[in-house]
Amino acid sequence: MMHTKRLLNLEWDAIAGVIAAVTAIVMELLHLIQGEVLLTLTVALIALLFLRDMRRERAMERLEGRLAAVQVSLREIEVGLLPPDAVLIGPNRIRKVSTEFLAHASGEMIWFNVCLSMYKPPALFDALLRPALENPRITTMRFILDKDQRRPWEEILPTIRACPGAHKVQEPTWIDNQESISLIVADSAATGRTEALLSFWGEPFMARSTERSVPRYIFHIQGHSELISRFLEILRNYRLSA
Repeated sequence: MMHTKRLLNLEWDAIAGVIAAVTAIVMELLHLIQGEVLLTLTVALIALLFLRDMRRERAMERLEGRLAAVQVSLREIEVGLLPPDAVLIGPNRIRKVSTEFLAHASGEMIWFNVCLSMYKPPALFDALLRPALENPRITTMRFILDKDQRRPWEEILPTIRACPGAHKVQEPTWIDNQESISLIVADSAATGRTEALLSFWGEPFMARSTERSVPRYIFHIQGHSELISRFLEILRNYRLSA
């Protein structure tokens, strides 16, 4: 089998050309053929070698094309394997994702520029605020709120105080807000990194009514995202300037 593979790897067209050339030269020396025949044979051999080289070039071009296609595919696979910085959460999953985020949070949790009226209905309070109050891994709940949220704060404060984890809630930091974003930031016990839920005020991200504004779409910002450090800087600046 090994000998067969070696034979298949030999360039038989070149070997045949060399044998033919040697035979022609010997025959010409023996005056068995004329010089014109030798010249014709030489030209034919050169043409044969030229055609062989052309086949090699086409084969190399095809190989290069295939390698380029493989490289493109590998890059696409690599991009697909990289985790996204942010995951868009639609209306059907907001409550579930928000509840899980609060349940897995740990350490200090910061609520920035949220609409407190959203938590007035008992069902929304139980789904979007109570899990944080009852989560033993959360040690502190800090709210950084626009000054126009003072009244809604007083309205939901009795419900907060009735919860077991009310002692974790700090007095809000009141600010003159200039941001169009709403944030909930905390460390994740599941990943060990700081993550955030991000929403934007106004359509199409926020559904507004006469009573309250409720997020319609939010972004779950992953712990490896560079946005996290930027958000923490924003929160720090507002706390220092309050």
